Amino acid sequence: MSTSHTSAGKARPGTTLTVWTPEDKAFWEAEGQAIGKLNLWISVPALFLAFAIWQMWSVMAVNLPLMGFNYSTNQLFWLAAAPALSGATLRIFYSFMVPLVGGRRWTAISTASLLIPAIGIGFAVQDNTTAYPTMLILALLCGLGGGNFSSSMANISFFFPKERKGSALGVNAGLGNLGVSVVQFLSPLVVTAGIFGIFGGEAQTIVKNGQTMQVWTQNAAFIWVPWIALTALAAWFGMNDIADAKASFAAQAAIFRRKHNWLMCVLYLGTFGSFIGYAAGFPLLIKSQFPNVNPLAYAWLGPLVGAVVRPFGGWLADKLGGARVTLWNFIVMAIAVVGVTVFLPSAGNEGHFGGFFVCFLVLFLTTGIGNGSTFRMIPVIFLTEAMRGVDKNNAAAVAQANKEGNTLGAATLGFTAAMAAYGGFFIPKSYGSSIALTGAPHAALWCFAAFYLVCIAVTWWYYARKHAEMPC
Repeated sequence: MSTSHTSAGKARPGTTLTVWTPEDKAFWEAEGQAIGKLNLWISVPALFLAFAIWQMWSVMAVNLPLMGFNYSTNQLFWLAAAPALSGATLRIFYSFMVPLVGGRRWTAISTASLLIPAIGIGFAVQDNTTAYPTMLILALLCGLGGGNFSSSMANISFFFPKERKGSALGVNAGLGNLGVSVVQFLSPLVVTAGIFGIFGGEAQTIVKNGQTMQVWTQNAAFIWVPWIALTALAAWFGMNDIADAKASFAAQAAIFRRKHNWLMCVLYLGTFGSFIGYAAGFPLLIKSQFPNVNPLAYAWLGPLVGAVVRPFGGWLADKLGGARVTLWNFIVMAIAVVGVTVFLPSAGNEGHFGGFFVCFLVLFLTTGIGNGSTFRMIPVIFLTEAMRGVDKNNAAAVAQANKEGNTLGAATLGFTAAMAAYGGFFIPKSYGSSIALTGAPHAALWCFAAFYLVCIAVTWWYYARKHAEMPC
């Protein structure tokens, strides 16, 4: 035991931890907790910036017509949805990168990659003759931010013991998710002044509500550049790699043969997929259904609620059990999405924005709680599964089981996050398709409600009922 303490105690920021045993309470209290917290608090701003870049187009797409970009409504929906499509796909690969490359290295590299879309978009929006394919490529490159979530969550899961994983992952994801709300809130403010002087480019002249004004739309992208650079450096010099976290792709690929990996993909699609999809489509949905309402005045509040409450969801799951919290959460989600349909405009009915907005805030609230509770379930499921049948008195067997459980749990965290991120594409596109086919988004919302009923059934049968296969 003393050797472990000495090895960890000598660990410095930027080094590889050759001994890491967070389940050892003495080790955790003596050295592990401080190291875990340092890595968490560098990970948080890195993930925050990733989400900000990922969701930049949810704001940009709304304002492009005012700037003279002649894109159709369908093209604008594609720009809002494209980052989710590429981000979700990248997450599949990012899921396995931490054990292959190291958490410190990959956090620094993946954060630095955000400079590409941030700088590219900053230049592209200054010219309203920029071709649509160029804009679409830049929107797809914003998916680099979306990919970061999988690797970030997998990395942080290695640093904390089982009983603290829910809270730690909730903090990392919840504060990281704030990037969605902040980009929607901050963007309309920073474009009103030439804050970068001669380095920020020329202003664009637009007409809004009958008034001519100057805006610096490029600021919505450029504002993130210095912070990305600083955070990438902080990750490189301040975080740690964990030697025991290294694993081959083949070892991680065992999750594809595990039933609970696929079941948790369904549940996390219902929570995080809803969060990111609703966030991406909310401004355009408000604009299309309530044209007299300024969408950017309200849209940021939904993601804010979902992000802020996520750590609470992780904490609540640590206290009450992830399955119980997740089950009741999906029940409320199903009710809330039906509520949204009630307040939408329909034939002969102008709708009620206040009721619509409140129901959506409830939806965002439940996505946040569910994000935290489902991500608490995953590491518990795989650690429990790995420990079944292991002799608790055999230290070597216990250590091997813990390593296997943590490796598979981390890979599943990443992979489920990848699958769930497709919600950011399908929800905005479902709105667009439903409106195109029926004239209203109701059909899409009823499909979402039906999916939540499926999630309720899966959660209850496998995890929450008495004598469930894997109570967690």
